[in-house]
Amino acid sequence: MGHTPFGYRIENGIAIIDEPAAAKLRQLYKNYLNGMSLSKAAAEAGIPTYHGTAKRLMETVHYLGDSFYPAIIDKETYQKAQEERKRRATKLGRNNKQTQMRTIQIPTRFHMGKVTALHDNPMKQAEYLYSLIESESQ
Repeated sequence: MGHTPFGYRIENGIAIIDEPAAAKLRQLYKNYLNGMSLSKAAAEAGIPTYHGTAKRLMETVHYLGDSFYPAIIDKETYQKAQEERKRRATKLGRNNKQTQMRTIQIPTRFHMGKVTALHDNPMKQAEYLYSLIESESQ
């Protein structure tokens, strides 16, 4: 499954609420909805973290409950927090940024220069051979 979200722990393959952490999450939402910034809301809730991590905590849909994770946050509180986050971001001019995707050209054609040296050490030989590989695309 991967990383277990903050507020849960896995026991015998089942996600259960880690109540002390869940209480901090509920306080995070409450603090944020009472006007605190994300980082201050997290700090006041006892979650020492940065703005971006606090934002990701607030966006974690598992806290609503799903087929694996029990609910920690009710849907109304979650929705209010998302609306408030969007409202604040819009007010600060952060919602109208266009993310520009850059195209990455991955070289797929290569050639290898002439091998002129042999090393006794296999690592040195491999390093040397790799140094002879050049991309044919620019």
